[in-house]
Amino acid sequence: MGTVRTSQKHPSDDLGLLLRHWREVRGTSQLGLSLDAGVSQRHLSFIESGRSAPSRQVLTSIVQSLDVPLRERNAVFLAAGYAPVYSETPWNAKEMQGITRALDRMLRQHDPFPAMVMDRYWNVLTANESSPRFFGSFIDMAARHGPRNMLHLIFDPDGMRPFVVDWETVARSLVQRVYRETVGRVLDEQTRSLLDELFAYPGVDPSWRLHGSVGSAPNLPMIPLGFNKDGKILSYFSMVTSVGAPQSVAAQELRIESLFPADEETEVFHAKWMSSSQKQD
Repeated sequence: MGTVRTSQKHPSDDLGLLLRHWREVRGTSQLGLSLDAGVSQRHLSFIESGRSAPSRQVLTSIVQSLDVPLRERNAVFLAAGYAPVYSETPWNAKEMQGITRALDRMLRQHDPFPAMVMDRYWNVLTANESSPRFFGSFIDMAARHGPRNMLHLIFDPDGMRPFVVDWETVARSLVQRVYRETVGRVLDEQTRSLLDELFAYPGVDPSWRLHGSVGSAPNLPMIPLGFNKDGKILSYFSMVTSVGAPQSVAAQELRIESLFPADEETEVFHAKWMSSSQKQD
């Protein structure tokens, strides 16, 4: 892509603020960033102070070194007077057809176990047939208006929370996942708002915001997600799939959450349960 500038002739003050913000987020100095990005410390200092306008190539090297998420990279380029680099079209836009077809295939192949595509804020964008059938066997999903958010579904006392085994352990682990799996490993304003909403539910301990360890069942490599179904405990674990080497904002922010049975008993029961449920539809 060629070097295209907007009507701005000089970088705005926002550029320096943004670059300093991301340096602080990544815990690196001007010297450290200059070595990583192949830019002299003097030039980097001038860019941050607004005394020098960086080329697109230099700016690209800086944001790559700082591992700035694609959506936020666009903001950096705009602040420097350049047009955005990465497409911000929706996840289901025409240019995303290759990815959406792959997502549809993955969702179908995961039946009869739940699998769903979520955005960066845990809102469900699409799901396989087993997902609404699974959760709908516990609660009235039609009563929950969209966009359906998986975190709210688990934390809400009127949602799945009463059916989650050892809910506090699960909830703490989900809070940790929010911190760990945020795009670019940074909490943006909307993610902070989402956490505030979750902590507003009754019984949610404020100390869970701290990154303490979460105990798990012995001899298991993951924290199982158990559901109480008619007095029977069903154990699952989740796997998260993301798009490799994304070149658009939507592609970077998409992820598939797939539930797998954690033991053979759950696998056998689940298959029979979903088969029976499908016949009743």
